[in-house]
Amino acid sequence: MHAEGGTRSLAELAANAFSDYRDGRPEGMSELVDSTTSLLWHTARAQGLSAAQAEDVVQNTWLSLVQHASGITDPRGVLKWLLTTTRREAWAVSKKSRREDVREDIGDAMPEVPTTGDEPADAVVRSQEQGLLWRHFKDLPERCQQLLRVIALAERPDYVQVADALGMPVGSIGPTRGRCLAKLKLALLGDPGWATS
Repeated sequence: MHAEGGTRSLAELAANAFSDYRDGRPEGMSELVDSTTSLLWHTARAQGLSAAQAEDVVQNTWLSLVQHASGITDPRGVLKWLLTTTRREAWAVSKKSRREDVREDIGDAMPEVPTTGDEPADAVVRSQEQGLLWRHFKDLPERCQQLLRVIALAERPDYVQVADALGMPVGSIGPTRGRCLAKLKLALLGDPGWATS
């Protein structure tokens, strides 16, 4: 049977869910979709697509998986298959719309933190802090933005899968992440609006 959820990586969760689906349990596909869609969406966004284009790419990836499920012989490869398919589809979409401006404000690149139950003053402060954070995030190098978007979603980031999604060496993920976060922290600490918020 499956290992406890808290000790499994995203790749293991995906493999188990895909095995369940192929063993005739449709809920396995729902689990697979729930656990990996955010990573796929951010992988598509990392290729320069708009939010709407990324949604279309992810939807096409899921359709393709259903069509090709029987061709994936080892369930442990399903996450890599999903990431590769998403990236290839994103590249194709990007080529078609190369002349268009597909960059959007970073505000819609990450889900907002719900503020339900906050006092109005707390909600205003949080909104100002988020605005400053995303303004400085947008000033980071594109490589940093891509990496931080993808790893922010995983409770336990699987660096092999993240490296595959971004086309980076596995050994550079941790150090690059540290440098990117240090740049963001330095920018925030140097912003008078952040210090007073």
